[in-house]
Amino acid sequence: MAGFHTTDELDPGQRLLARIDVNAPIEDGEVQSTRRFERHAESIRELLEADHALALMAHQGRPGRDTFVTLEGHAEILADLADTEVEYVPSTYGEAAVDAIDDLSSGDVILLENTRMVEEELPEEPPEVKAGTEFVQTLANAFDAYVNDGYSVAHRSHASIVGFPQVMDAYAGPVMAEEYEYNTSIERREFDGDVTMVLGGTKAEDVIAAMDHLEHRVDTFLLGGVVGELFLRARGYPVGHDLEDGPDLYDDNYAENEALIADVLDRFGDRIETAVDMAYEDADGERAEHVVDDIEEKTVSYMDVGHDTVENYRSVIEDSAAVLVKGALGVFEDERFSYGTVEVLRAAGESDAYCVVGGGDTSRTVPMYDLDPAGFDHLSIAGGAYLRALTGEGLVGVEALEQAAERMDG
Repeated sequence: MAGFHTTDELDPGQRLLARIDVNAPIEDGEVQSTRRFERHAESIRELLEADHALALMAHQGRPGRDTFVTLEGHAEILADLADTEVEYVPSTYGEAAVDAIDDLSSGDVILLENTRMVEEELPEEPPEVKAGTEFVQTLANAFDAYVNDGYSVAHRSHASIVGFPQVMDAYAGPVMAEEYEYNTSIERREFDGDVTMVLGGTKAEDVIAAMDHLEHRVDTFLLGGVVGELFLRARGYPVGHDLEDGPDLYDDNYAENEALIADVLDRFGDRIETAVDMAYEDADGERAEHVVDDIEEKTVSYMDVGHDTVENYRSVIEDSAAVLVKGALGVFEDERFSYGTVEVLRAAGESDAYCVVGGGDTSRTVPMYDLDPAGFDHLSIAGGAYLRALTGEGLVGVEALEQAAERMDG
């Protein structure tokens, strides 16, 4: 476990200021996914069982975007999932917020307004700068302790994440502690057998950085998605480049990462598996597949790995002691091209391996295609923070909790 304190150590009946992450897709002003809400609702129930009073902070969207809305609807969703009243407060630290906080007693839960509506929240600044903001200074003295339960925002140096731990006793909430434990397990745990990583998605630079960082911890890398095509291109296949009428996903990515891909292939290319067949949409709108060795020129957009690739990857997974998945192997939102992602996840879930699925989008595949969540040791709700963990970069939100623990223990 990290060097931070957790809410399990708190005496009952505390007044807690808790940062959660219920940022969600929004369409026509309505929340479209409640996966993060469900996890934080569990935290709320757990903290209420200890008679704590909770003032929750969260963000939604970013100024200037359609997803930048108030948290009134979020409070209703949390209340429904946690089976308790969650009062929405249309202020983050103004008079209405202070009054609502003053009225808090054990068992009460309030949700303060979108933190990103506070000017002092967003700029990425050092924790000591954030600690001096009016936002932090106004709320800090009204509570017994600060709780960060938002691992998925722990890579952001925002006031609600790094400012409060500078001036308050600070604790990791249940979601934060669990996400940290599982998402850093590849670096900290020893496994009795091979470790396999399944890597895909569109963020090639991050995936390649993760491979580079984890070279000595992972035995086999199974690639798909954009990054898989880029590695095939580096191996001499006529794929992994943009088409005139297709998305611009490949050429710039390849130019930026060509040297690192070549270096990675040179150092441990024998442990990197790429697709032997790939799927595309044919003239009738149906799924069709090309054998990679038979491709002479890329004329279609490849949307998924093929059936033979899945069987190859399945055999590797079945012989693994640990499997970590980050990124989809295809356009899983389209059922025609979900096969690779779904079947590789199914193989991991049905295996005896320790299995962590990281990244919000990839984890979403499990409920979307009715896979059994019990087959996975952990389904992460973190995206950017999970990638930071895989590439060895520190998370400022975690570091803030660790620094607070040092001060509290000193």
